[in-house]
Amino acid sequence: MRDTDHRRTLRRPRGAAVLAAATGLAVLTGCGAADMTRQSSPYAAAEGAKTVTLSVQSWVGAQANTAVASYLLEHELGYRVDTVQVDEVPAWDALSQGRVDAILEDWGHPEQEKRYVVGKKTITRGGDLGVTGHIGWFVPTYFAEAHPDVTDWKNLDKYADQLRTPESRGKGQLMDGSPSYVTNDKALVKNLGLDYEVVFAGSEAAQITQIKQFAKEHKPFLTYWYEPQWLFERVPMTEVKLPEYTEGCADDPEKVACAYPHTPLQKYLNTRFARSGGEAAEFLKKFHWTKAQQNEVSLMIAEEKLSPQQAAKKWVERNENVWKPWLT
Repeated sequence: MRDTDHRRTLRRPRGAAVLAAATGLAVLTGCGAADMTRQSSPYAAAEGAKTVTLSVQSWVGAQANTAVASYLLEHELGYRVDTVQVDEVPAWDALSQGRVDAILEDWGHPEQEKRYVVGKKTITRGGDLGVTGHIGWFVPTYFAEAHPDVTDWKNLDKYADQLRTPESRGKGQLMDGSPSYVTNDKALVKNLGLDYEVVFAGSEAAQITQIKQFAKEHKPFLTYWYEPQWLFERVPMTEVKLPEYTEGCADDPEKVACAYPHTPLQKYLNTRFARSGGEAAEFLKKFHWTKAQQNEVSLMIAEEKLSPQQAAKKWVERNENVWKPWLT
């Protein structure tokens, strides 16, 4: 998770690339993925150019979006696709400046939207991705089935002893991902008066490894996690109900005591590209799929160890009825 906008809207983790995804992205595109501080495409926002530059975030769902979009742009529309890996807020700056042409999965950045979409008009909305994002606290389903009341936050302290780890300083452990994420979890633990310690795994990949290890040993755990995410297919988890989210309940990051919202994920395009990007821009506006379809590609990348390009090819071959309308 990230910046302080989180108190108003949902955010996604921006940890290290999951499993083999970073390597796969180098296979996927002409230039491969790169940090925006080191590289940007010379073709981004170039009128009439047959090259498209996409921003790609480090989580595997975002990589699945980019992989499928890139594959179709290259093989169906004849474009070269460059990608750059850049954190979420800098990605908005790069998009506004025309260093990238599109962001395919944004979890909500109201300050940037106000500045660039409403104010400067250098960024244009590209429509819904079709996937709804949600962050929450989860326990393994096997633990929830054995102890049904654990799914109500009011009963969490009852299980703190079972959820204690060497890192949680005598309290129950709430596992988060990277320390660089901006979450509400520390404030939630404090404001809800819970006997828990937020412990950071270090990255999304490390968090996945720890969850898998707990599940292998059939141990209980409480973790910050999010949907869509392919890991639910391998480790079934059940959400703990926090106090209901209402508009404005997370505005003060020190006083927040409510659940995370459900947020329809959005696409954004550089305005110049949106107007003069031809078939590529129209295709990206129409790109729209479901959580299940995204997870299908994510699983191939993260679990089957396919490169993003290989996963995209496999998905495209199976789902012509889904993607054909994006090209018309």
